[in-house]
Amino acid sequence: MLKEFKNFIMTGNVIDLAVAVILAGALGLVVSGFVGNIMMPIVGHFAGGLNFADLKVVLDPAVLAADGTVTTPENAINYGIWINSIINLITVGFVLFVIVKAYNKTKEPVAAPAPAGPSELDILKEIRDSLKK
Repeated sequence: MLKEFKNFIMTGNVIDLAVAVILAGALGLVVSGFVGNIMMPIVGHFAGGLNFADLKVVLDPAVLAADGTVTTPENAINYGIWINSIINLITVGFVLFVIVKAYNKTKEPVAAPAPAGPSELDILKEIRDSLKK
């Protein structure tokens, strides 16, 4: 049983999958950093300095004690974080599209099949016809 497991783990498909998962995680961090640190400030700038993460609808405001500490936190719908997630999804989708498109360009084009020459039968027919003349 251990030998079968070793053979299964050492097949190329499992190792390729493991590498792909690790690279996908790293790519996810890179894209999240790109969206959070580069794209969202640009989008916020063109939206008049708006930070989408701060957008919310407060259902119940926070209750403060006499000394200013929060006794009951506010209950709010944070729809701005959801908008950030949608922008993140669109950006990730676009980046993956560009990566796949670039990858497909690196593939070698399929070579066109060589033009078919005359078959042996065609050559023999030509010889026969030339001998008849």
